[in-house]
Amino acid sequence: MTPAEHLIAARILREGPITFRDFMEMALYHPQVGYYATSGGRIGKKGDFFTSSSLGPLFGRVLARQLMEMVDILGGGVLVEMGAGQGHLARDVLEETARQGRRVSYVVVEKSPAMRELQGVILEGFSVEWVESLEELKPLDGVFFSNELVDAFPVHMVEMTEDGLMEVLVDWRAGGFREVLAPPTTPRLEEYFQELGVELPPGFRTEVNLDALDWLSLVASRLKRGFLITIDYGFPSQELYQDYRRRGTLMAYYRHGTCEDPYVRVGEQDLTAHVNFSALAHWGEKEGFKVLGFLPQAHFLLGLGILDLLSEEEGREGERLAAKALLLPGGMGETFKVLIQAKGVEPSGLLGLSMAPGRESLRL
Repeated sequence: MTPAEHLIAARILREGPITFRDFMEMALYHPQVGYYATSGGRIGKKGDFFTSSSLGPLFGRVLARQLMEMVDILGGGVLVEMGAGQGHLARDVLEETARQGRRVSYVVVEKSPAMRELQGVILEGFSVEWVESLEELKPLDGVFFSNELVDAFPVHMVEMTEDGLMEVLVDWRAGGFREVLAPPTTPRLEEYFQELGVELPPGFRTEVNLDALDWLSLVASRLKRGFLITIDYGFPSQELYQDYRRRGTLMAYYRHGTCEDPYVRVGEQDLTAHVNFSALAHWGEKEGFKVLGFLPQAHFLLGLGILDLLSEEEGREGERLAAKALLLPGGMGETFKVLIQAKGVEPSGLLGLSMAPGRESLRL
């Protein structure tokens, strides 16, 4: 048994079955034994998975162009990166802004002590402010952005039965974790599907990311005027709830391999679920956000001139390989999506949306 498994099992024996959301939160974020709390070396070749920024500086340099355009539209503002991983993206963005002769205020929101320590090493010499949570920020004008953050929020697991929506709880029996179905622990789960106009067929299991909605509300409370960029893998509702996804999208990652069992290597493997971008758009509107665009990552990067940047780096094989991984269909270029929302500002156009392949509809 892993240390995380011991702690979670002890809690269940003490309190009874817990929601899958609480299981996932402890497995990933428990301050002593959680996956993200115990090591900063989870990303990259020697870790469990790659991110766009772990492939090299190209992604951050291109993203910096969008961030700077947004700051110019606002007439100034703060860049707020939420969940900065090892700090590579922040470093690459700040190096690019310095290359452009720009000075920016940069804030990293990171609750993991292990990650903050690693970020501090990588970002040494840069002017960066750290906060553990969004609550520590005063309302500001600027750009809030994240790359592969929302997919790692702990999720509720639900299943539609002949008797209605049920929630998956996690119990401990005979020396192992066991799932049990029970009535939803919060009315928000049924309201979630009602709000989105989604009807699940019997036997359909999926995830509900209520933490994403709470996060969105908190971002809105801290952003007086500006932009929110969410880069992650996921789908709108009409794609997410297709029959071939009737067992959900939850996946575990360990040493660059995938696993569908969240109850092995607890605290030592990453757990993620695909983002419902329709939900972010729908609840974002309630918080005062307007959707400016939703498009695949490849089209976003092309609009920002990634190919022009590559031509400036002629002869650098590493940059070309990174661009290939970031852009190719079937890989990060297609799997990852970019949702851009704005509050209190309506720009006539953004570089990152200039190559959008037609208007992708987020059917709500």
